[in-house]
Amino acid sequence: MKAISIYIPFINKCQIDIKTALYYKINRQKVLKTEFMGIFNKLFGSDEPQNKGTNSSAMQWNLLTELKHLEEITEESYTKPVVIFKHSTRCSISRMALKNFEREFGEENLSEKITPHFLDLLNYREISNEIAQKFHVIHQSPQIILLKEGKAIYDTSHSEIDAVVLSQKV
Repeated sequence: MKAISIYIPFINKCQIDIKTALYYKINRQKVLKTEFMGIFNKLFGSDEPQNKGTNSSAMQWNLLTELKHLEEITEESYTKPVVIFKHSTRCSISRMALKNFEREFGEENLSEKITPHFLDLLNYREISNEIAQKFHVIHQSPQIILLKEGKAIYDTSHSEIDAVVLSQKV
């Protein structure tokens, strides 16, 4: 098969066959995401929260996907503290904070003390807005918000997200 030269971001020029070049042209975004984002996932972790049963985390996330869950979380916080992790799936800083938080959460054995909830704020922005209004916190991403007895008693963001500090707040 005849080979042609094309420019692929991050790799510069490379020799590929015509069939691959056509596939690349048709599926450029998909190829970029699957081929090149793997590097970022290895550095910062994946976009998805980790669940029990994986080697990388001892956490069992409760996904926050509906506004009605906020009422349930508020009620739950009267019996056991709740943490909400607000995550932007497009942000490498948020991904790194999530990965570190999951690791620290497991190391501190916080699953017995705190119930973790995960919010993908790009898909559920209206929930993020309601959290800011209901619990009187300024929206940030990444961000953790600790709820106890129906109120936000602690929130922080970016590099300040630390499960060890969180464990001292409960």
